[in-house]
Amino acid sequence: MSRIGKLPIPVLDKANVVIDGQTVRVDGPKGKLERTFDRSVSIEQADGEIRVAPADNSGHARAMYGTARSIINNMVVGVVDGFEKKIEIKGVGFRASLQGDVLDLSLGYSHPVTVKIPEGVTVTVAENTKLTVAGADKQVVGQVTARIYSYYPAEPYKGKGVHIVGQYVRRKEGKKSA
Repeated sequence: MSRIGKLPIPVLDKANVVIDGQTVRVDGPKGKLERTFDRSVSIEQADGEIRVAPADNSGHARAMYGTARSIINNMVVGVVDGFEKKIEIKGVGFRASLQGDVLDLSLGYSHPVTVKIPEGVTVTVAENTKLTVAGADKQVVGQVTARIYSYYPAEPYKGKGVHIVGQYVRRKEGKKSA
């Protein structure tokens, strides 16, 4: 049995949750999220909390109900508080600028790198090198952050590139001349 899956999900005051069969809709001040889950989990709402349980005793159902519980919890937290990730760009001449919903990155390549920001996600740029990616959907915020990171991952020798704040980058010593 999943230890995470057994826990009830508290419905926060500002969140409005509607369960329609296998579809869960959550509305809140930060946005609106909807997700349809597999038939292997049963989702019920009672007494201001949501409970997720396996629909049968199959291995797939037991594996999926903890995952479904975490996703629903992230939906409830996301529409009330939201999620955010911070990014720093380090390197000479490396910078970012925002034009509408397109992020323009100068990362030392011969061409600018452009990233289209999806709906529901906001990106703010401070000091041309500090970015904040925020939104209600944890998965989409993480995906946008990972896409920005993938254009120039932090390299271990000089430390230049795109850094996700809080992520450890192991630094290496360069070649020694004899």
